[in-house]
Formats: sequence, structure tokens, C-alpha cells
Amino acid sequence: MKKVIEFSRSKIIISLITLSVFFFVTCIDESPEKKEAVTIPESTINRQDFAGSASCASCHKDIYQSHLTTAHALTSRLASAESIAGSFEAGQNMHSYNSNVLVAMEKRDSGFFQVEYVNGVQKRSKRFDISIGSGTMGQSFLTWDEQGRLFQLPITFFSAANQWSNSPGFANKPTFNRVITSRCLECHTTFAQTLSLPKKEPEQFNRNNMILGVECEKCHGPAASHVAFQTSNPTDTTGKNIVNPATLSRQQNLDLCALCHGGRLQKTKPSFEFVVGEELHDFFKIDTATTDPNEIDVHGNQYGLLRASECFRMSEMTCKSCHNTHQNEKNKPVLFSQRCMSCHTVQQKNFCTFKDLPSTTLIKNCIDCHMPQKPSRAISVFVSGQQTPMSALIRSHYVAKYPDETKKFMNSFRKK
Repeated sequence: MKKVIEFSRSKIIISLITLSVFFFVTCIDESPEKKEAVTIPESTINRQDFAGSASCASCHKDIYQSHLTTAHALTSRLASAESIAGSFEAGQNMHSYNSNVLVAMEKRDSGFFQVEYVNGVQKRSKRFDISIGSGTMGQSFLTWDEQGRLFQLPITFFSAANQWSNSPGFANKPTFNRVITSRCLECHTTFAQTLSLPKKEPEQFNRNNMILGVECEKCHGPAASHVAFQTSNPTDTTGKNIVNPATLSRQQNLDLCALCHGGRLQKTKPSFEFVVGEELHDFFKIDTATTDPNEIDVHGNQYGLLRASECFRMSEMTCKSCHNTHQNEKNKPVLFSQRCMSCHTVQQKNFCTFKDLPSTTLIKNCIDCHMPQKPSRAISVFVSGQQTPMSALIRSHYVAKYPDETKKFMNSFRKK
């Protein structure tokens, strides 16, 4: 395929997801189905192609500062007192599996640890090394081993319950051996260098060549050559050696987001090889059979749900029609509703037909009626004292009429 960018393949990298998720569920396929063997070549993407987001600040200060507050930027960080959402205070730092087995979150002189106790006796402990997730829904945590491999820790902080819980998808027992793959990191970091040969599992990573967070270069491409050019040519405003997603086609923009919000993708080329402007199906085997929105989970396949929506099928909209990835736009229904109104105006026949409320009220919240929060089948966790898992509520991207949600919306006004 012809690229729409000005620099070589070795100088560019994958693009951006438009929404952030914090759990490694879509990248860890626990299905018993056997998959066709795929030969994965070695990666051609290099760490030296990246300049780091801080280098963007000299010319794009406001955008850079704003992006630092987004869920994308905060989706992976070194574990610290500032980046870990849960409490380490006595009485609030434990998850009990049963009366005999628990995991405690402990701050020690050498760092933060998840410590398993059986009948009050310490059995094993693993360090919090990387925090995954901004904390809006919760956080999961990774730990390094001596061989440069990453594993997900058994305990997650679940924001809905404001407590530590069993990590999603884990059996209701302490499990310290869930492997983190390069495909997981592809959606939760800007870059990670794999040291092990293709097909060798668990994969080994260079912990010194990892760029945490989904930062500027995730969406605009590695910027080392761009920064070098602009440093030598400070008056040039053509934006050489960098990708502006606004110049891409609709499908190219959608593929940027579908990389991490398009469901489970089986890679056919190394992680981080997908390049801005190329086609996703050249790098992954894509599930095109599942199109029923009732079969698509609200977590991890927002693209699939959006594609099934009439809004998508009857327009040229993309993810960025509604999302500004440079801004923290969480919990702003009025803002998103205004973007709905760019197509569904009061003067048009496609405006909301609901008559029980005035249009001045309706235009402030299209979202809760037409894109309600739904329980995820993929993300459910055991919290202490419960034998039934609790599902995370995630906003559906299937834009449609939901009569039950409309009733809830109406009831909320009657109570005011």
C-alpha cells in the first residue's frame, strides 16, 4: 500500500487508540479454540526512532500539557505512591479469597508489593513495577522477573467498589503467572522492545527501552527525525517527517483506533509493526463474522459496536468525530451531546423524537439514553466477601434506542 507519510517504514510506528482501557483482557485469549499457526517475522521498529513526548512540548506546549491529563497518557506508568490508586493502609490493603488465604498490598523499604498469606504465613511476594490504567475504572499491575518477562499481578484496584479485588479473568485464588505479551503492551505503551525470538513465550523485553503511556508518538509516529529536522529548521512550518491524522482517510483513521478497540486481533506480524496509514488486515487476522451488537462486549471492541450503529453506517463519522484525544473529556455528557448535535439538530428531521422533555434539556444529554453504560462480560472481578463476580460498567458504543435507559433517564428528572 502507498503510504501517506513522508518518512521511511523504519521511522514510523503504530497509531493511536481513541479510548483507553485499563485491563489486559482483550489481549489475553483464554478461549479453548485452536488457532491456525502464524509465522511472525522479527520486528523492524527501533527505539532510536522515538524522540519522547517531552520533545514535543517546545512547539506544542498547550497540547502536550493537556494530553498529560488524559487516560491515554496515564494508561501505564512506573508504579509509585502517586501512580497506584489503591490504599496501603492497614484494614484497607487486603483482598481475602477465603478465611485462610489473602493477598496484602504492602509498602516496604524496597518498594510496593503484593504479598500472599496462607493461614497468616507469607508464601510469596511480588513487586508492583508498572501500573496499568488511569484509575477511572481501576488499575492492574505488572511485575518483572529476572529474565525480563512481565506478569500481571493477581490483585487489581476496582474503582467501582473502591477496593482491591481479584484481577479480571483470574480464578478466585492467588495467581501470579499470567503472562504479559507484546500485544498487551502494544495497546498500553508507546513502544516496547522485544528481546526474545518470535514465538518464544513468555516474551522477554528490554525494560530500559520501553516508553510507558500512550503518548504523542503513538498517534503521530516516531518523531526523532521530525524533531531533528525542526531543530535545524525552526522556521519551517510544513510538519515534515510526522503524521497528521487529519490527512488520513476515514478507514485509516478507524484502523488507528481499531488496533486496540477492535476486539481480539490475531497478529500476523510483530507487535508495534502496524504503521500509520497502512491497513490493519495486513498485520492481523480480523474477526469479520461477529457483527451482532448483542454478541460484542462493551469492553475492547468499541469499533465493532460503532460499525453496527446506524449513525456510523449513514455518515462518514470516525472515532475522532466525537473524541479529542488531546483532552481529558471523561464524564462530560454535555460536551459529547454537543457533538451529536452537529448532525442531529433541532431543525432537522433526525432530532430526538422524545416528547416528554423540552429540546433544551434533551440536547444536554444524548449519551445516557443512546449510549448507556452496560455491564461487561469480559471484565468482572471478585471483591472481598463475595462469591459472585462484579461486572464493570462501560459505556456502549452501539448508538441506538434503549427504552429501559430512557425510563431511567426520565425517572432521574422526576426525582429532581
